[in-house]
Amino acid sequence: MKYSVFVSLALALAAAASPTRRNSFDLANGQAAIALNQQFQTLAATASCTTGQQACINGGFALCAFGKYALEGCAPGTTCAALPNTGAPGTVIACTTQADINARIAATGATSAGSGAGAASSAGTATTAAAASASSGVNNAGSSNTTTSSAAIPSFSDTATANNPDLQNSLTLDNSVIATGFLNNGQAVQEAGQVASLTSGNNFINFCATRPDLQITNGLQITTGSCNPAPMGLIPSKANMPSAKFQFPVNGGSVPANKSFNISLAIQGMQTGFFVNAQQNYFAAPQQLNAQGQVIGHSHVVVEALTSPTQTTPTNPTQFAFFKGLNAPAANGVLTVAVPTGLPAGAYKVSTINTAANHQPILVPIAQHGSLDDAVYFTAQ
Repeated sequence: MKYSVFVSLALALAAAASPTRRNSFDLANGQAAIALNQQFQTLAATASCTTGQQACINGGFALCAFGKYALEGCAPGTTCAALPNTGAPGTVIACTTQADINARIAATGATSAGSGAGAASSAGTATTAAAASASSGVNNAGSSNTTTSSAAIPSFSDTATANNPDLQNSLTLDNSVIATGFLNNGQAVQEAGQVASLTSGNNFINFCATRPDLQITNGLQITTGSCNPAPMGLIPSKANMPSAKFQFPVNGGSVPANKSFNISLAIQGMQTGFFVNAQQNYFAAPQQLNAQGQVIGHSHVVVEALTSPTQTTPTNPTQFAFFKGLNAPAANGVLTVAVPTGLPAGAYKVSTINTAANHQPILVPIAQHGSLDDAVYFTAQ
């Protein structure tokens, strides 16, 4: 039996709280949102619930799993609330500011809960919103960084069945992947300064729906910030953690100023030469492993200018003297790239950025481990 939690691919929330023209269902949506928010004021975390049901409890986002609410805190300055859907009848539940809540409800013309408005199910209305947004390609901020053709969106099903066995086209969370440990906030055994983990009964599949202030990453490099819904993916064994070491330049060494030179990097424990379209598939798929259990991915090198070899202040990550993706497979365990025009005289740091195929930082199975990347300091003179 499948754990039937509908996956919200996106919530069709409007970019502005005040539409230029009201839909026939706007007033009812506003009244339903008011009614739900009134219910949430007295809803307890111990209340019985139906799996997949969404709610707001004590200002936090709550989702029911196995008859018990799992709570996820909202970002500072925001609170959880029912909001009137702007693209279809119903409501959506998300974390946002109180001012935004007030504005969205006011835009519908609703001032109180209408007759029967409280009968709307928080789980059902969230499902309605997700279905509308899945067909329209709208992200949860109400805007998109790219135009998506509806013809390119696959046909999704509520469940994976004999007629639709592809779990990647199912909108339900299969019970075989439920991580029950995600309900544990880790506070049973505490260390000094330790904070509670966010918890979830559905693997955080709708986590980004709690942040309507952020766009869905959607495969793009969004410089203003976003929320990425892709799972972390396959984690290698401890024995398969990758490592890298620069062969040239060497730490403390030098290269001729303004003359071409090659950077060479020895790398092990990962299968290099795999990279996706960084403009369309950035962070858009889970980390993958090859048949040997090694991360499939690629590396990059970045050279940053320093004020001196003994600089102790942090560098600015938006500024660099040279950057290059090492997209080819390693030759005998070594990646090589030319710096064709060399570097002006000065002090530099060269670092690796080892990533999975979709450009995300590599994930490994243990917290205590050596660096997966390398950095050396050198001069051009």
